[in-house]
Amino acid sequence: MVLIKEYRVILPCSVEEYQVGQLFSVAEASKNETGGGEGIEVLKNEPYEKDGEKGQYTHKIYHLKSKVPGFVKLIAPEGSLVFHEEAWNAYPYCRTVVKNDYMKENFVIEIQTWHKPDLGEQDNVHKLDSETLAMRVVVPIDISDGSQVSAADYKSDEDPAIFKSVKTGRGPLGPNWKKELNCPKMCAYKLVTVKFKWWGLQTKVENFIHEQEKRIFTNFHRQLFCWIDKWVELTMDDIRRMEAETQKELDDMRKKGSLRGTKAAEE
Repeated sequence: MVLIKEYRVILPCSVEEYQVGQLFSVAEASKNETGGGEGIEVLKNEPYEKDGEKGQYTHKIYHLKSKVPGFVKLIAPEGSLVFHEEAWNAYPYCRTVVKNDYMKENFVIEIQTWHKPDLGEQDNVHKLDSETLAMRVVVPIDISDGSQVSAADYKSDEDPAIFKSVKTGRGPLGPNWKKELNCPKMCAYKLVTVKFKWWGLQTKVENFIHEQEKRIFTNFHRQLFCWIDKWVELTMDDIRRMEAETQKELDDMRKKGSLRGTKAAEE
């Protein structure tokens, strides 16, 4: 049995703008999770072409022992809390798979995302079969709703209900921004499938992972919008140069120093 949820994140930008904004924000957010021997190691970031599909392939290793729930750390052997993430970004479709060397096929997180110029009204954008569709749970995420953010995660400079973009004029996002705001809008349909096969812990861990995915998606997209003035004028060439620089910076940060996201890591 696997736990399948589809998170729908509506954003005040176009699908084309989001492609740059997402990559910029991923690079920035990675720095906040890296340092003191932990963090994100980028092994590959290169174009790919397979079965007629073209895009960007990335392979990252997550050294994030401090973020693993305590009940897992108690029983997991030393060195097993390292996770591999492979992503095939054929925008506007993306597929990401996270695995663990120790658990092999007994631990898999798969995230499939379609980015569409709508307000999240498509019921089966991933073209799921009837059996999978019956298992899927839809979870809407409203980046303007502060109640979806924990007190520990809240930052006033990353609050879409307060932020107003100087370059685009978008924001602040009120409760009815989807109807009232005159700008491009889109939805990221993120289908997350979690499989954790470990007797006695399966349900607990699968639920924990989904809680964390919702938290990550919410915080990330709130950041993405509030950082719009930093990325809205960038090109994809700018992004690729930034990613190369970030890869080197992450290597240095992981090998020395302390986590920039220490507070988050302790939660």
